[in-house]
Amino acid sequence: MKGTVIKSTGSWYKVLDEQGQILDCRLRGKFKMEGSRATNPVAVGDRVIFALEKDQQTGIISQILERKNHIIRKSTNLSRKSQVIAANLDQAVLIATLYVPRTSTGFIDRFLVNCEAYSVKACIVFNKIDLYEDAELETLDELISVYSPLGYECLKVSALKKSNLEMFNELIKDKTSLVSGHSGVGKSTLINAIEPGLHLKTAQISLAHLKGKHTTTFAEMFPLTNGGFIVDTPGIKEFGLVDFEDWELCHYFPEMRDLFNKCRFDNCTHAHEPGCAVKEKVESGEINHGRYLNYINILSGEDTRS
Repeated sequence: MKGTVIKSTGSWYKVLDEQGQILDCRLRGKFKMEGSRATNPVAVGDRVIFALEKDQQTGIISQILERKNHIIRKSTNLSRKSQVIAANLDQAVLIATLYVPRTSTGFIDRFLVNCEAYSVKACIVFNKIDLYEDAELETLDELISVYSPLGYECLKVSALKKSNLEMFNELIKDKTSLVSGHSGVGKSTLINAIEPGLHLKTAQISLAHLKGKHTTTFAEMFPLTNGGFIVDTPGIKEFGLVDFEDWELCHYFPEMRDLFNKCRFDNCTHAHEPGCAVKEKVESGEINHGRYLNYINILSGEDTRS
């Protein structure tokens, strides 16, 4: 039997079969994915083959079908391990905000790099615009003017005031969309606003630390009334990247990828080498200076919370 993993709680998985039934499944003993260093061999969104156990109520997963794509991040506790957040996505939607808790451009760019590296289309939804002052609205427009020309669709919404929700609804309609971001940016509130029947848990911002409180414990996939699925994820404090060589990082910045083989040295890292086409574009203003600094921070392994 075939199905799609819609929730993972560690040792058990909820699988939606081809008849629309949901079954609790576990992995076959000593199950391993060849060549994988992920802490979780099965992720939400995986297409799997499973067989019913004797009770006919639960199943055993015997095989994971080839993934179209996936998104991973560095495991928070095991630096050499990675965690697969979700698989087989049509797009990944980053919920960001310039209000509390502020989403930095460093975090945004790490998220986008990960999407580029694993062939997942990325979009940015800026939430809480009802709380922005004029200066923040101006900053937001400047950010959008940086990301939109690079091919990243950007939306401005307010989940609380239900502003521009029809645009968000259209963005995710008939697609399998990962929704991610820091705790407190309003992921669950935003999803509830367009799909109130899900009743996802929400929580107030911690006044002591000006950060969100985790309300989502495990990634979970939900069907949408208007078609498609949404994958709700736990709030992410940081987005550590894995398995990138210095010379290839620029390939995941579209504005730098276009300059491939234009530098004096073929293995140019665009950090200190002479005759660098990327640095020339930064100096002329054709490449955003903030994006370039974030590139350098990623290249040098600076703090993933930046």
